[in-house]
Amino acid sequence: MGLVNIENKDVKLIMVGGKGGVGKTTCASAIALKLAMDGERVLVISSDPAPSLSDIFEVSIGSEETRITEKCPLYGLEIASDVVLAKWKERFGAEIYEVISSFANVDYDFVDYIGTAPGIEEEYMLSFIIELVESGKYDVVVWDTAPAGHTLRLLRLPHLFLKHMEAATKFYMNMYGYLEKLKEAVKFKASKRSLLEIIGSWEALSERIVEFIRDERITKYLIVTIPEALGVKLTERVIVEFKENKLNVENIVINHVVKDADCDFHKARKAMQEHYMDFLKGTYKGTNIVTLFLSPNEVKGLERIADVAETLFSPTQG
Repeated sequence: MGLVNIENKDVKLIMVGGKGGVGKTTCASAIALKLAMDGERVLVISSDPAPSLSDIFEVSIGSEETRITEKCPLYGLEIASDVVLAKWKERFGAEIYEVISSFANVDYDFVDYIGTAPGIEEEYMLSFIIELVESGKYDVVVWDTAPAGHTLRLLRLPHLFLKHMEAATKFYMNMYGYLEKLKEAVKFKASKRSLLEIIGSWEALSERIVEFIRDERITKYLIVTIPEALGVKLTERVIVEFKENKLNVENIVINHVVKDADCDFHKARKAMQEHYMDFLKGTYKGTNIVTLFLSPNEVKGLERIADVAETLFSPTQG
């Protein structure tokens, strides 16, 4: 039956995850192209440290929203870590510095230190994507995430961020001897937002994002894997962590599957793969599983990507 619920008109965000090298970008690109060909206005985003949307679509994309083809309303964006953090600093840097500098003689570079807090990149990336979704510019955003589902760290952000802020504040207060000023600074002032208010706004942002990504009507998750030990083990870990955080994976794509074993090498690989495929299908019986067969050709250009999309959405799958 192909991928389930992806074409539902309520879906606004599709997150494609998995370990590096399993074909996440290929699947994200194919899904985005299919939805765009169906008339949806779609943005496909890659936050992989080595983004390859430009390579697979054979179009220069980069860090600005770029139309990929005139054949359908499909747009692309490759956003690197330094760009994400620069955007975060542009949006939040001034207000954080205003509060911190009210009780500590610190340089503006302190904001860069705050930017190293665990999960800041993922948090801002999701915030940025949600803003794109809610802006109405696109009907659907397809996110080709960085390897290994690192975005799950977001769910622990309120705790991690508070610890980071506490450590940073203590460090600078000890350095400058402003412990008494800290006591005054955290009191609410009419002219400035307090440190507590800033932290509270971050907690509120985290909670809003978590609520968005847990809404199964609008956010869908797809895991891409390969029928080998490392791919299967990582898939197991990701799905367990998803469940622990109340997230549901409805689709798994098993990529690079040997279809026709015409030599001893391929026969051995096919037997090995069948073992892991049986395991995945037996373990995740309530999850829709789609198979992509190993191809001798590179997936590059709209025509090849469309072929992958046709397979992913084929009603004969399942």
